[in-house]
Amino acid sequence: MTLHRFAPGEDPGPSFAELLRRTGLTPPIPSSPLDNITHGTTVVAIRYADGVVMAGDRRATSGHLISHRTMEKVYPADRFSGVAIAGAAGPAMDMVKLFQLQLEHYEKVEGTYLSLEGKANQLGQMVRSNLPAAMQGLAVVPLFAGYDTRRQQGRLFQYDVTGGRYEEGSFATTGSGSLHAGAVIKMGYREGLERNATIDLAISALFQAADEDSATGGPDLVRGIYPTIATITGRGFDRVADEEVEARFRSLVDELSSRPEGGDVGVAPTAKGTIA
Repeated sequence: MTLHRFAPGEDPGPSFAELLRRTGLTPPIPSSPLDNITHGTTVVAIRYADGVVMAGDRRATSGHLISHRTMEKVYPADRFSGVAIAGAAGPAMDMVKLFQLQLEHYEKVEGTYLSLEGKANQLGQMVRSNLPAAMQGLAVVPLFAGYDTRRQQGRLFQYDVTGGRYEEGSFATTGSGSLHAGAVIKMGYREGLERNATIDLAISALFQAADEDSATGGPDLVRGIYPTIATITGRGFDRVADEEVEARFRSLVDELSSRPEGGDVGVAPTAKGTIA
């Protein structure tokens, strides 16, 4: 075995990761994903007339085990933006904390907010830097949304595991139940929805995702656990009160229970009632 020699200016220093990069080596990747890692599941973001609604269920799973029933997945990034997380819970929460800190630092240094696209790009870089961990089963795939004070409208972005950033015009979903949640939103979405109709649509989407995906947590009427929902408008990030979320979920459950054979849980509420 021979030791590598580096010319002046090319010494990787104490960084082992840099040493591997300069010698052309890569860290070993497990043949299978790591087991028993806590994961967050389904989150959604929907654009409406005044901004954006973000929502996420509360369940976290470790394989087939429900590890947490009250996990928070929707966070304010700064006053006019929010981030919703899905994937490996530990790295995701650390990413959110660092993202919040970076936006606060920029505001203090520059004396102004970073543009919404700049925030989205910054989060994409953080997702990309997590790629080596993602290859070992610790993937983090967030949603980012906010109110663009320059354009005077809500905007939303979704990502892939490599940090690719994609702006969506109407809605975005991610997580294990995203396929089912996205189908419900697609059926019920209309341009210019008002706040209440958009919240009801998000609630219906998460309800359907929970009905079809075991990793997504539905409303827990016994324990009083309901999804986290927030609006982001020109007035800033505002979490919807638990009492309002509970009332809307109970209304949805009562409506579905009154239909023949339990009704269609995929029905999406709209501003004028419901559509089949």
